[in-house]
Amino acid sequence: MHPNVDRVTAAATRAGLTIEVRHYPEGARTAADAAAAIGCDVAQIVKSLVFMADEAPILALVSGANLADTDALARELGAHEVRRATGKEAREATSYAIGGVPPFGHPEQLAVVIDRDLTSYDVVWAAAGLPDACFPIAPDDLVRVTGGRVADIGVAG
Repeated sequence: MHPNVDRVTAAATRAGLTIEVRHYPEGARTAADAAAAIGCDVAQIVKSLVFMADEAPILALVSGANLADTDALARELGAHEVRRATGKEAREATSYAIGGVPPFGHPEQLAVVIDRDLTSYDVVWAAAGLPDACFPIAPDDLVRVTGGRVADIGVAG
């Protein structure tokens, strides 16, 4: 296995969760690509998006059918300003490149906010450290393992 995937599976194991990583050679870099490869609804894809909230990195886990509402994120976090992280900032905060950022397994614990729309599914799919690697996870496990708080941060895309 690739070291990125190993780090994600090890983090899951430390949290008491066993995940089954699946590889999709056709790629799963975008939510639409991932949904097509997996054969699920695009809304079941977890987009792990890094934002800077008052210049501190945070992770927004957003349904693949939605866009992240930065105003809602700011309200939820009590931040004055929330902006999308640059690719460099995202990699520094998570140690993963955009397109493969997992919801957990980062060097430091990030504040995590989870799009409420993800909780309406029995299973959602998240990146496992690479653009072609994903794993299924129950939303309750996603909340537990990330320590995230569920909020209305998604707007229809």
